[in-house]
Amino acid sequence: MTIVNRHSFGALFAGAFAVCAGIGTAFAQTQPAGDPIRIGEINSYSGIPAFTEPYRKGWQLAVEQINAAGGVLGRPIEVISRDDAGRPADAITAANELVSREKVDVLTGTFFSNIGLAVSDFARQKKILFVAAEPLTDAMIWEQGSRYTFRLRPSNWVQASILAEEAAKLPAKRWATIAPNYEYGQSAVAVFKKILSEKRPDIEWVGEQWPPQGKIDAGAVVQATLATKPDAILNVTFGPDLVKLVREGNTRGLFKDRSVVSFITGEPEYLDPLKEETPEGWIVTGYPWQSIDTPEHKAFLAAYEAKFNDYPRLGSVVGYATLKSIAAIIARAGSLDTEKLIEAGRGVHVDTPFGPITFRAVDHQSTLGAFLGRTSVKDGKGVMVDSVYKDGADYLPDEATAAKMRRPD
Repeated sequence: MTIVNRHSFGALFAGAFAVCAGIGTAFAQTQPAGDPIRIGEINSYSGIPAFTEPYRKGWQLAVEQINAAGGVLGRPIEVISRDDAGRPADAITAANELVSREKVDVLTGTFFSNIGLAVSDFARQKKILFVAAEPLTDAMIWEQGSRYTFRLRPSNWVQASILAEEAAKLPAKRWATIAPNYEYGQSAVAVFKKILSEKRPDIEWVGEQWPPQGKIDAGAVVQATLATKPDAILNVTFGPDLVKLVREGNTRGLFKDRSVVSFITGEPEYLDPLKEETPEGWIVTGYPWQSIDTPEHKAFLAAYEAKFNDYPRLGSVVGYATLKSIAAIIARAGSLDTEKLIEAGRGVHVDTPFGPITFRAVDHQSTLGAFLGRTSVKDGKGVMVDSVYKDGADYLPDEATAAKMRRPD
């Protein structure tokens, strides 16, 4: 299945008010003119719609705002979108079509880590800028890093560091892990175990479960985990797999009197389907959109709700901030030349709904952070409580260490 979206808002009235790149209110003095700047976007719309549909709304809002404020370099932004259906081969086919036939200036998007790595390698071969939106694997910026790839989302390293800092405070010594058996899950478990073991040398890892992504046999996973008698569990499953795991775990008592630490479970994409089955007290990273009381987020929330008559998900923030980042890189470069875009991306500052971020020169990783909190149920819905924002800059390895971890350009 292929989805094609062309979003060119150059015809918006020049006097219209729009939220500018800093998420404040700005008056659009000029209409963007000339040929559009073409962004080729690829994502798993049919593979993980709970995340990617809000993500699409996020970048649509960003494009609308950018163009209403005059575009970039005086030209409108146009996004040409493709669905990779959750398959790396489809993503590469789409990327090749976008570059060779559609003549896009920049590539962006992807959700699954294995697909992000495939598109990153394609961008390296074709020498085109790729701004990865969602893939979390650390290989994206280090072991398989490329000068042509920048990444927005806080990596597995950052999320694991945030979670391990809290997990180290628990009395639990016997830990089991449950994670999907592909790049993201493998990377998340490896880095969490490394960081937590360094903080707590007394930790014992007593079991690992590796269900296939999207095809979890939750009953078998729960029983196998129970057999290891852990004090605490690290969970990395998400989406429908998470719902099945929680349901079976609640039924069979897996979570009773055990601590659970869970990657991204606090994102509304994954909390909403759990409803009243949401476990109490899991330590999670996520997006407590209802309780973020900052000017940047209030402006984003108001604009998003006004346009879509819906509340944002984490995907919405990712899509929005990704397009804002691309616009900031192009504006700083003053050109669409790939080499100039790369240089402009190194150290570029971007305003996002979570506050200002920077893309580090050493590894092209943004300093976007994540919210840490606990799961709870309110009015029959899963929510994230006691949340605090953790700046990604505080959890990334220093630049000298990152340089040693990164593949040479």
